[in-house]
Amino acid sequence: MDIFIPRDISREAARQLLTEHAEYGQWELSRVRKYPDGSRQVRLRRKILRVRSTL
Repeated sequence: MDIFIPRDISREAARQLLTEHAEYGQWELSRVRKYPDGSRQVRLRRKILRVRSTL
């Protein structure tokens, strides 16, 4: 999943947006690309949930 964050979004607002995706969507940060104009492209990936055997 890619999210484009424009340059006029504050760092705190971007952090809050990414935190919500991580908590509620089970995503984790994969890569951040920052462009010369100040905008950012954030790539998220699905968090892998390891299941332990109960046997």
